Amino acid sequence: MFHRQRFKQNQFQTGHGSPNRFNRSSGGFSHSHNQDGRFNRPRFSSYSRGKGPRKSTLEGANINMFIRKANPSMEFQQAESHNFESFNLAQALQQNIASRGFTKPTPIQSQTIGPILQGRDVIGLATTGTGKTAAFLIPLIQKIYSDRNQQVLIIAPTRELALQIRDEFKNLTWDMKLYSAVTIGGTNINRQIKDIKRSPHVVIATPGRLKDLIERKLIHLEDYSNFVLDEVDLMVDIGFINDIKYFISRMPAVRQSLFFSATISPKIQDILRSFVADPVTISVKKTDTPENVEQDVVKVISNQKKLDQLHDLLIQDGFDKVLIFGRTKHGIEKLNKELEFRGFKVGAIHGDKRQSQRQRVLQSFKQNAIKILLATDVASRGLDIDNVTHVINYDLPQTYEDYIHRIGRTGRAGKMGYALTFIDS
Repeated sequence: MFHRQRFKQNQFQTGHGSPNRFNRSSGGFSHSHNQDGRFNRPRFSSYSRGKGPRKSTLEGANINMFIRKANPSMEFQQAESHNFESFNLAQALQQNIASRGFTKPTPIQSQTIGPILQGRDVIGLATTGTGKTAAFLIPLIQKIYSDRNQQVLIIAPTRELALQIRDEFKNLTWDMKLYSAVTIGGTNINRQIKDIKRSPHVVIATPGRLKDLIERKLIHLEDYSNFVLDEVDLMVDIGFINDIKYFISRMPAVRQSLFFSATISPKIQDILRSFVADPVTISVKKTDTPENVEQDVVKVISNQKKLDQLHDLLIQDGFDKVLIFGRTKHGIEKLNKELEFRGFKVGAIHGDKRQSQRQRVLQSFKQNAIKILLATDVASRGLDIDNVTHVINYDLPQTYEDYIHRIGRTGRAGKMGYALTFIDS
């Protein structure tokens, strides 16, 4: 079995004084070898992109878009004007908020909770990792805790995000006797039907499974007076725009509508006009990318050495919890086998994995049973995983918006993070 080689730390030092920084002057990270000049292992065929998504729109782009010094003092400043007690929340909810380690609201929470409690429609724009999920869950929990006849429907683009929202809801409603159901593809629909028939207070759904249950007359949108569309830009990007319009057409005229998106394109504007009425628009975005994420590039020496360059990064001190993005499912699987062979603790998630497999791998990563998670863009939105030290774009994302969401997996909750993007020399 091939094992990871531990190289001298000073081989990776740069003028910035950090072992994790890319040396621009040399065109890449230093590259090290065994005494015989090469890794002593059989050669796999090199990792390749294979067939899959169309060519990235970022190919050949100016590399400066991937290089940016962090400025953590600008990001995630605590709100001065509010604390959670000022919102007059139920004591049980306040206790659960405190048990989650939340001390003061983040800017998006500070500006969003009040209008939602007042019954206003809200459009929320914020960079990822700023506490958006709790920003809408906290006031909605207060609302249904005060009036058990209220029902909430939350629509999210991916299974992982839906499950994450469910987990956050459970944490915030501990011992409050409020219940939720998740309806997502890739899992047993019969169990979900049983959960729906119990009339949960909150239903969290992905568009495909939600439409299926509506057509089976098991979910009636007119029963819900509170709606959340989360990560709308992704739902539009992956082809759910007609489904969203279908859902909106069946919603009751009198409702509270909450709309969260990182960007608002002309297509999304059309959805907005039919979804919200006299909304409060809240934007806490200062820049497209998080201020507390250090961004840099790794220039690929050659396709044959690209994997070795990645290896040399992963063995450095500080690369403690790393999320690596690739372009295709096939490529991610090959890279997973290569890194496993080299002795790394690694797991992979992508669209060909069963939902149960994806959840097991995610849990292993969250609990530090594995140190490296490989993923396609199924993981670029919504996943809230604590203490991801580095995001590595082994393959370029399809668009700059995808890049923004990928690197938003690190530097969350005000912590420093690092993002490295492999580019062709």
